[in-house]
Amino acid sequence: MEKAASFSDKIKHIFTFERVFLLILLLTIILRFWHLDLKLFHHDEAIHSWFSFNLLTKGTWVYDPSYHGPFLYYVTAGMFSLFGASDLVARLLPALFGTLLVPLVYFIYRLGYITKAQTLIVALFIAISPDMVYFSRFLRHDIFMLFFTLLLLVALLYYFERGQLRYVIVAAIATGGALCCKEEMPIILLIFISFFGYSIWKKRIHLPPQWKHDLLIGLFIIIGILVALYSAFGMHPETLVGQNFQINTTGWYQAADHWLAMHEEQRLGGPFYFYIPLYLLYELPIFLLAILGTLQFVFKGTNLALTGRRIKNWLKSRRFELSTADLATTSLAQIRIPLATTEKSDFFFQLCIYWMILTMAFYAYVGEKVPWLLIHQLLPMCFVATYKLNWQKIVFALIGCIFLILMTWHVAFVPVDINEPIIQVQNSEDLREVMTLIDASDHVVVASQDYWPLPWYYRGDRWNKITFYGQTEDEKTLTENHPGVIILHDTESYPSLSGYDKKTYKLSYWFSFYDNDNRLFDYYIHRDGKMGSINVDVFTPQL
Repeated sequence: MEKAASFSDKIKHIFTFERVFLLILLLTIILRFWHLDLKLFHHDEAIHSWFSFNLLTKGTWVYDPSYHGPFLYYVTAGMFSLFGASDLVARLLPALFGTLLVPLVYFIYRLGYITKAQTLIVALFIAISPDMVYFSRFLRHDIFMLFFTLLLLVALLYYFERGQLRYVIVAAIATGGALCCKEEMPIILLIFISFFGYSIWKKRIHLPPQWKHDLLIGLFIIIGILVALYSAFGMHPETLVGQNFQINTTGWYQAADHWLAMHEEQRLGGPFYFYIPLYLLYELPIFLLAILGTLQFVFKGTNLALTGRRIKNWLKSRRFELSTADLATTSLAQIRIPLATTEKSDFFFQLCIYWMILTMAFYAYVGEKVPWLLIHQLLPMCFVATYKLNWQKIVFALIGCIFLILMTWHVAFVPVDINEPIIQVQNSEDLREVMTLIDASDHVVVASQDYWPLPWYYRGDRWNKITFYGQTEDEKTLTENHPGVIILHDTESYPSLSGYDKKTYKLSYWFSFYDNDNRLFDYYIHRDGKMGSINVDVFTPQL
């Protein structure tokens, strides 16, 4: 017994909470930065990088709500100026911001809102979640907005706890940064404002005496950030005041009109339950634990009282004359009762459930359905999944991590075209062979309305050797000057061109529900099947 106790003490001494947390942070870093340029850019990544490159080289950027806010473009252009323009450099900041979510969980623990075990499980979920990893290795606005959202929450919790101005400044920077990312951030702000406002009214939290002074400073900082970035540091004041000095200028105040139109159009539409299958595909253990945690929170009083009365009456009826089997049964029943929570813990998990449900409802309602919007719903879900964390939940979570790791490896680290909804419309790995042909040629003709990501990969002077037509031209025009490569959309192509060989490549691809709807369970297990794709015919001179 002494040897066993000694071994257990050594294990506890080696694997302290801080060391385990640092190991999870190290895992987070590895999963986000390792082989960061393994896959070609997504269509949107290529556009975002191209805009950032033009901002750096030409100083051209004007806000257009179709491409969201300015934060991504300025920070990416800054990275290009420091390290050069490349796929790897473009993805460094998304990976960094995705990594920084984990340390923010630790700061919530330091305030006493979650336990050590809950902190480790939440951090682990964020570290290995397929969606969190995938979209931390992805140049879109969402991972930046997600980081600012959690930073804002942490700053608010610290401010209500300690009442210091520095936390207002952090909250203001987070708010300004998030509002410079995406147009739905005001909804997240309304969720936080409504919850904390109600909590103040009910005296669950208290404002410090100088809160009005702090609020004014915070608003000043937020407005300053918005004015600076949306006006391109004063180069385009019309973005703010709505004077259309340029034909293509769209003021930021029109963002609501634009996205309401997109909501009605449902350009990338889907049913209200669009994100539920994605949770089942990629985040199954987190999703199930979050459902259980929500039910436990909603029915916590009833369950605890009922279970307590039953055990008490059962013990009385036995008059304390229990057999070994009865004692084991009673002990097991008591273990299965969810752990007691503190007032602070209940407050925090009530916030997380409120945040999760309203965020899920909002994105279920919005007509534009795309996979990266899932991470805004997933973040509060990771916290809710650890509500009343007992040993059964811990075991289930750790077993579930095997599923999460396998899915993360599959979607993020397999260097082939994958048949997964998470990719939305991804540029195909076939393009590497096409670009090898382009690199070896002195003259290239592209005659197709589908040609991205080529402008990014042949940015600057490299585009000079490409003759571009927005549609298919006649054979004489295409073959004039004997180009080394001719690229046409396969549906608008020719059966052959004199003196040229033809090969068809995937330009981009996506998961096709209609080609897999009769074998969904089989697809869930094997993740194979037919993909939808946009294809190009590539003509090269005959040898």
